[in-house]
Amino acid sequence: MDARALAALAANPGCRRRALLDGAGVDKGALAQALGAPANFGQSQFAHQRGNSFEARVKADGGADLVRLLHERLRDGSEPPGPGAVATPDLTAPGPQGRTARTALALREATEAGRWALLDHPMVSLDVAGSPAFLEPDAVVVHPDGSWTVIEIKSFPMVDGSADPAKVGAAARQSAVYTLALERVASMIGRPPEGGGDTAEAVEAVDVAETASAAMTADAADPAGTKEAATSADPAETAAQEGSVTPAEAAPVRARVRHQVLLVCPKDFSNLPTAELVDVRKQLAVTRRQLDRLTRIEEIAAALPEGTTFDLRLTDDGRNPTRPVEELTAAVDAVEAAYAPECLSTCELAAHCRTRSRAAGQVEALGRGVRGELGGLTTVDAVLTAAMNGPADEAPTGDPAVDALRRAAALRAEALASRPEAVACR
Repeated sequence: MDARALAALAANPGCRRRALLDGAGVDKGALAQALGAPANFGQSQFAHQRGNSFEARVKADGGADLVRLLHERLRDGSEPPGPGAVATPDLTAPGPQGRTARTALALREATEAGRWALLDHPMVSLDVAGSPAFLEPDAVVVHPDGSWTVIEIKSFPMVDGSADPAKVGAAARQSAVYTLALERVASMIGRPPEGGGDTAEAVEAVDVAETASAAMTADAADPAGTKEAATSADPAETAAQEGSVTPAEAAPVRARVRHQVLLVCPKDFSNLPTAELVDVRKQLAVTRRQLDRLTRIEEIAAALPEGTTFDLRLTDDGRNPTRPVEELTAAVDAVEAAYAPECLSTCELAAHCRTRSRAAGQVEALGRGVRGELGGLTTVDAVLTAAMNGPADEAPTGDPAVDALRRAAALRAEALASRPEAVACR
C-alpha cells in the first residue's frame, strides 16, 4: 500500500474488498482487466516524467531552495538557513524494514543536532488493519527546534497562489497519511507529554531499530556471516559502543510533527517552484478515525469460503490470464464491497463494483448522499415500492424517508397531470 491507496481506503473504510485485496498485495488493475472492467484512470507516462523532472529541480543543490521556500512560508521570525546549513543524511539501507529503521535513526540524529535537515524520500511504516504498510513521502524537513514538516511535491500548477481544490484536497489526504506515520516515529524518539509513557522505553525502541538497521547493512556487506558475533550483541551494549545517545541524554529531545504540510507546485505555467502551507488537521483526524475502524485483514479472510483465491493463472509469459471469468467473479463477489461513485477516481475495481451494484439495484450506486437520505431503503425497487404504495395525504408512516418519497411521488403525478402531452418516465 502507498499513501494514495491508504487515503482512498480511509475514505471508504466499509469496503472489505479493497482492504483485503490491498492487504494481500493483489494487483487490482490486472484483476479488473481480467474481469472485463478495466480501470479508466491513472497518470500518463508524460505526466509522470514531468513530475519527476519538477521534483528533481525542486530538490537541486541539496534541497536548499526547498528549505528556503518552507522558511519563507512559515514567517515565524526565525533565522533563514545559510549556505551549507541543510544536512542531507544518507537513507540507504537494504529492504523496507532497513530503510524504515534508517529513517528513524536519521530523524533522531537530525532532531538532536538542532539544525535544518532534509530527508529525501524517507520511509516510514503504518499498521493498517493488522498489515504493515511502508510509505515514502517526497521529503521531510527537520527544523532546528526539533519539529518536522512533510513536503508534498505535485506537478499540477498553482496559479496566482491557488490550485485546483480537488487536487489540493487529495494531496492533503495523502499528506495526512504520512503525518500519521511520522507521529508514530516521533512518539518513539521524543519526550512524551506529561503523564505519558516511558521515555526510556521509547529511546530503547529506536536503539533497537538502529541496531537492526546496522545488522541488516552488515549482513548485506558480509553474506558469509563473518561478523555474526558483532551483530548479535545486546542492542543496548552495541548502542553504547557506537556512542549512541543514552536515555538520560535523549530526554530533552522534543520531536513533533507539524500539522501544516508544504505543498510545492509549479508557479503558474512555468517550471519554477512555488509553495503554500496546507493545514491537514481535519484530514489527519478523519484518517486516524477511519483507519482505526478498519476490520483486521485476518478477520475478513477467515470469513471467506475455503480455497478462495484471486490468482489469475497467467500464462508462462506472465501476460494473459487463463482463469475462467466466472471463477474469478465468484471469488471477488465473496468479499463484501461498499461501492460509491467516488470510487471511480480512486480504485481500479470501481467499474466492476459499479456494474454489480447496479445489477443488484443498490441505492449506493446513486451516491452516498442519496443512500443517507433513504435510511433503511437499500434497493431501488424498495424505494419505488415505498413511493407508489400509497397517496401522500395518508397518515404519516413514521418513516421520514417513506413519507418524503410519497410526497415527492404525489407532486410528480400532479405535475404530469397538468401537462397531458408530457411523457411519463418509466
